Amino acid sequence: MKKVISVIAIAMLFSVAAFAQKDNSKKKGEDDAWREKVRAEQIAQITTDLNLTEAEAQKFWPVYNDVQNKRREAYKVSFQAMKALREKMDAGADVSKELDQYLDSKKSIEEFDREAVKQYKKVLPTEKVAKLILSEERFRHNQIGKLGSRQGGPGMGGPQGAPRHNFRTQPDNAE
Repeated sequence: MKKVISVIAIAMLFSVAAFAQKDNSKKKGEDDAWREKVRAEQIAQITTDLNLTEAEAQKFWPVYNDVQNKRREAYKVSFQAMKALREKMDAGADVSKELDQYLDSKKSIEEFDREAVKQYKKVLPTEKVAKLILSEERFRHNQIGKLGSRQGGPGMGGPQGAPRHNFRTQPDNAE
């Protein structure tokens, strides 16, 4: 009898594990599709806001994509440092080292952003680099607003998800 129960228990564990893997792969596919959709929206907004010439676009997009890949890595380091800090806090241990590592990671992100602007200025006029920064901020705020409205909360700007801040890249009278 014990053997039968053990076999049933093991079979249930394997079926739960298999189901979890299917669920995880499905979720990963949905996450990837969502990331691609957001990325396409961001590219469309930047393209519109910057009004790049063909020559500018050919120089800009490879630099931008490289910067974005490196930015993701910098944020990954920062998130890992924050996770380590949180774990130490939860354990009630000394957090001095983890706090310093987290603050260092935030500082390196700021330094990275300054370096990214220098890279952008090599391929775009300063005005378009400024428009890029504003466009990215506006996009980020719009995404936060959408997320808030999807979750039933006010997000950045109420139920419709409209951002409170206006990160325009064009003057009011520009078309």
